[in-house]
Amino acid sequence: MSESKRPLDYAGQTVLITGASAGLGAEFARQLAARGSDLVLVARRADRLDALGAELQQQHRIAVTALPMDLSQPGVGRSLRQELDARRVEVTSVVNNAGFANLGFFHEQDLPSLMTEIAVDVTAVVEICHTFLPQLRQRGDGFLLNVASMAAYQGNATMAVYGATKAFVLSLTEALWYEARGTGLRVLVFSPGATETEFFEVAGEGASGGARRMRPEVVVATALRALDRRKPPPGVIAGGSNRLSAVVGRVVGRRRMAEMVGSLMTRTTTDR
Repeated sequence: MSESKRPLDYAGQTVLITGASAGLGAEFARQLAARGSDLVLVARRADRLDALGAELQQQHRIAVTALPMDLSQPGVGRSLRQELDARRVEVTSVVNNAGFANLGFFHEQDLPSLMTEIAVDVTAVVEICHTFLPQLRQRGDGFLLNVASMAAYQGNATMAVYGATKAFVLSLTEALWYEARGTGLRVLVFSPGATETEFFEVAGEGASGGARRMRPEVVVATALRALDRRKPPPGVIAGGSNRLSAVVGRVVGRRRMAEMVGSLMTRTTTDR
């Protein structure tokens, strides 16, 4: 039986958000700032981080720390912690949002690019969680939110590594949810489907599989509503059709789902 939580005081949070320069990361920043949270924004593009930070500081009178950083580099958790300690900024909550995908048949992909994908989508998540979880657990009044994907729920032909990384994030976060029981820390894995962001500029238009894309503000609001529950679940999926797809997947089995998704993805990819 899941434990009840005290209401989440967003105004008392300092939230670290990765991939904050655009897309869902920027939207998480906007919605959390509107709720009164101070922010630590992490991404590669310093100009975008500075512009977003200035916008949110002016609109909501919050504190924003912008940290340009390449999350594909080893030791990102330690580097973030050292930089924040030097600035005397204490993180109370984390949104691991950064991620990207390579699109195409696995054997035709550039291996260094696939390894960079794993570094950003998996290794950085593990390092950041491991670095900041002790202080989040000790405080017990914040949250850890890791962004997975609907791609986590079955094999994904033409995005094999991306689907595998998100399955990793899903499994990891569900385990951390259980381990955090009794600490007061909220742990949530969040699985959006196709969303109108820059993700498709990098991965390619075929990465959506032809699915209708949701608006970022609607997607992020879904995640925050889940965090607001008295008994937050270990995970939540954005969008009714996506939730239905997950249910169908459990009914028809992994082989059939891999066939269905593979047929859709290979068709939209080769039609580019």
